[in-house]
Amino acid sequence: MSEFDTKQERIRTLLAEQNLDALLLSRVSSFAWATCGAASYINTASSDGVGSLLITSDQHYLITTNIEAPRFEQEEGLARQGWQFRIHYWHEPNREIAALTEKLKLGADMPYPGAVDLSSQVARLRADLTLEEGERFRNLGKLSADSMEAAIRAVRPGMSEHQIAGLLAAEAEQRGVQAIVNLVATDQRIYSFRHPLPTNKKMEKYALLVLCGRQRGLVSSVTRLIYFGRLPEDLRRKAEAVAFVDAAFIDHTRPGMVLGQVFEHATIAYADAGFTEEWHLHHQGGPAGYEPREYIAVPGMPDKVKAGQAYAWNPSITGTKSEDTILVGVEANEVLTAMPGWPAIPVLINGREYSRPGILEVS
Repeated sequence: MSEFDTKQERIRTLLAEQNLDALLLSRVSSFAWATCGAASYINTASSDGVGSLLITSDQHYLITTNIEAPRFEQEEGLARQGWQFRIHYWHEPNREIAALTEKLKLGADMPYPGAVDLSSQVARLRADLTLEEGERFRNLGKLSADSMEAAIRAVRPGMSEHQIAGLLAAEAEQRGVQAIVNLVATDQRIYSFRHPLPTNKKMEKYALLVLCGRQRGLVSSVTRLIYFGRLPEDLRRKAEAVAFVDAAFIDHTRPGMVLGQVFEHATIAYADAGFTEEWHLHHQGGPAGYEPREYIAVPGMPDKVKAGQAYAWNPSITGTKSEDTILVGVEANEVLTAMPGWPAIPVLINGREYSRPGILEVS
């Protein structure tokens, strides 16, 4: 079965389970997932796109305006994929969805009048990757890692955080990767904020760069840090501790494991590393797919890890952080955003050695 047919089957299975007649997908992430990578965004800051998909028990429709339809047909190939186009002029109300769903019990991936909210269920469909998506994730992970490495190795003291963010965006975009999350902090701001939007502050010695890069809908996440001079011992200890926690996350993210158990192992690792309370200060990540995190892992979560899923864990200890995107394999996990030659911290967990990224020291 093709990737497209597999997704159509999963959607119709969900409809049967929910006793519904049709599913409306309007989120950019859901649109990309259901079309195997098509882009429905114009404003990259918006979660809903310029086209919607409607899937019933035996039909699948694309609803959009006369502005967008030519690109969907000619460049995204959605007519060849079998979508039935329902087009309205850009200046007219969209009556197509109401007409197509009259007397149907409707579900949707975001709030919609009269529809059952299936946003959580659809997120879990998006997180259950196909083999084809795994291959696309491998390519994206390498491009994101290359973008991050090129950018961070070009960072110099005296640069503003905005300049550093510009480096990261440029390296990503020229590789065909959208920097949908581009966070930068330098020096004390790394200690103050877990989600540091870049500012005009100029770097002195220490910088943190975070990239969530999107290509064909999929999103990978990666963080790296650089320090000019000799790394202070307290910061080195924190870097080693957060690497230990990250390795614990990766070690336990195996097929059949319950996410609540994975989370519990990680909190134990925080305690064993001497930073018991740090996990309360920031979310720890979760399954990746067509959103940076399809859903955030929390204590007690009953979802099970599946082979073929991608995860982006991001443990942090005040002043440092560790983050890569991994692909869960049947035999072992694969780090998709690995950077050969980057400073590594070896960590031994349950008899298995993991190499986690350290802080790049520049003398």
